[in-house]
Amino acid sequence: MRFELDNILMDEILFFMENQDGKFALDCNEVCIVEVKNTGDENRYIALPQWDSRNGYRLMEKFASSVKNPVVRNELSIALNKNKGVFRAYRDILEQYPETEKMWQQFKKQKMKNEIVCWYNALREEWGLEPVGVEPEDTSSLVLEDFVIRNDDNEYCFIAESSSSEIIGRIASKREGSILHIDTLEVKMEFRGLGLGKTLLSALLKKADEQKLDLTIELPCDYDYFSRSLYLEEFKPSAVKFTRKALNSVS
Repeated sequence: MRFELDNILMDEILFFMENQDGKFALDCNEVCIVEVKNTGDENRYIALPQWDSRNGYRLMEKFASSVKNPVVRNELSIALNKNKGVFRAYRDILEQYPETEKMWQQFKKQKMKNEIVCWYNALREEWGLEPVGVEPEDTSSLVLEDFVIRNDDNEYCFIAESSSSEIIGRIASKREGSILHIDTLEVKMEFRGLGLGKTLLSALLKKADEQKLDLTIELPCDYDYFSRSLYLEEFKPSAVKFTRKALNSVS
């Protein structure tokens, strides 16, 4: 029997996929999830997409490897390598980093939705119907909504504030004629990897474009990863700074 996979049914399936206390199936007659002892009646009951602790663990591994903040990524990796209490330890780490936890919840929900869509498309193929599409994944804007970007003490300085008004990032520059020299671009360690640095840079770029000003910035040699963001904003390297230690100096 055919059925439509709407948002309400999708959320219901999501809920029962994670419920390990029983065996559940879709009742095609009532179009709802029921607990059953035997799903052999294919005319009425369809088993839900398989989801167990192994699937959950693999999902946690995948998310941990995608976390850009090295501190959080390392702590999650340590939790995953515990012999016991892995899931509890993982949740405990995420509770310390609310922004990352929010990304995890969205990541998990999206991945599980994709599993449901694949399951549904397999059924549609049996019914001779075209497959439905999978939603694109995007968690960046979800997290950035929690922060406020505003001017600080001058028009060429912007700060990022958390929902509790804590200053967690800052970009500042000095104007010399038609050039803005960026001398500060920092984000607190626990908030790195969320795109705040790029957001602060975008705010200053908008100001520079409005006033038709050029921008310069010096990066340490270990900031190669941020150079990609600068190239995307049409920055061009203009000089390379070399440093030589004094001979016989103690390193």
